[in-house]
Amino acid sequence: QVQLVESGGGSVQVGGSLRLSCAASGYASSPYCMGWFRQAPGKEREVVATINAGTTTAYYADSVKGRFSSSRDIDKKTLYLQMNSLKSEDTGMYYCAARRFVCRVDARDYDYWGQGTQVTVSS
Repeated sequence: QVQLVESGGGSVQVGGSLRLSCAASGYASSPYCMGWFRQAPGKEREVVATINAGTTTAYYADSVKGRFSSSRDIDKKTLYLQMNSLKSEDTGMYYCAARRFVCRVDARDYDYWGQGTQVTVSS
């Protein structure tokens, strides 16, 4: 029912920036928490950022605080992740996710997922 499609990934050099987008469809309203997760080869999927339905409360993983910023456009049903000062350790597959109502930081608590977009940061 709810479909999420990520875009904006690519390859950049250390210190560069990328802006990821997640377009949502299949629902009329936005009573969802939305989040960004990433997964590197051989590692568990980890939370990057979450933003609640009211767009006023955001959470960021310690590893990205001060460098990444998440926002959402309710009218366009689109979630964004602005990624600045990228590091090699930011490399991974980035996923957009959504769940009903309140936000959580555990990937297992999310109901809907996009297919992912690859981010590669090189020296």
